[in-house]
Amino acid sequence: MAIILQEALRGLFYAPFYVALARDAFAAEGVEIRFTSSPHPNETALRVMNGTVDVSWGGPMRVMETYHKLPGCDLVCFGEVVTRDPFLLMGRTPKPDFTLADLTSVELATVSEVPTPWLCLQHDLRLAGIDPAGIRRVTGRTMAENVAALKAGTVDVIQVFEPFPSLLLAEGAAHVWYEAARRGPTSYTCFYARRGTLVSRRDELLRLVRAIDRTEKWVAKATGAEIADAMAGYFADVPPAILAAACTRYKTLGIWGTTPILPRAGYDRLRDGLVSGGFVSPGTDFEIAVDNSLAEEAIALGLPALA
Repeated sequence: MAIILQEALRGLFYAPFYVALARDAFAAEGVEIRFTSSPHPNETALRVMNGTVDVSWGGPMRVMETYHKLPGCDLVCFGEVVTRDPFLLMGRTPKPDFTLADLTSVELATVSEVPTPWLCLQHDLRLAGIDPAGIRRVTGRTMAENVAALKAGTVDVIQVFEPFPSLLLAEGAAHVWYEAARRGPTSYTCFYARRGTLVSRRDELLRLVRAIDRTEKWVAKATGAEIADAMAGYFADVPPAILAAACTRYKTLGIWGTTPILPRAGYDRLRDGLVSGGFVSPGTDFEIAVDNSLAEEAIALGLPALA
């Protein structure tokens, strides 16, 4: 029986998952995948809980949110892929000496599609001794709308993920102010499933993680252009040169893990942001929400990178 695997949303920073699909990594490990997309990011975890899908990829944020909101939640994270924050701040004017304090004197348009980028950024601000409430922040608009506003000069800085930064840079319309990945590990994307599924379908899920382990090894060796070429079918509307530039940036920033282990440091950094931003309280313990045993088994096999 196929594993029904769900993506949270179509995002370029999920590149290793698309590479695995495009290069038949799952089939090579003997697991059949039926791939589907969540109708909306807010529904992703609930569709795992109600059995619509078996496994989803997405943020541990959704797992913690579900524990916070839904009695009986038993979701478990396993097989990390995106280990650093993929969002950037892009400004209309150059700011090579940028510090977070610069955000106190500008108008910042933040992401509305998902909550994690702002929750992580506001925690960065707190750690720098800056009250997030003092930021003049534009909310409720899509990243595409914020790009248009930046070009029109109605906001100073926007928070976006690739390919928006590479598109803006190619047009000479904006400058990189802050790459959130540089704060260090922040667990952003992994597989997650119900605890019972990890027991009843453990062999299949181990094969799933083996496939991602081999894919992560391939991505670690590949160039940005090779990664872009491998997953181009999932981003037909992005020009090849932009796709390659975006993948090169993310590879340079180290946002993709080199193993499927989900580290405590990254999980705790994410949890701290969710808690300080009032999104969850007190947050779900690492020991409850994370199971690295499948990743450890996969790594112990010493499998080669994808051919």
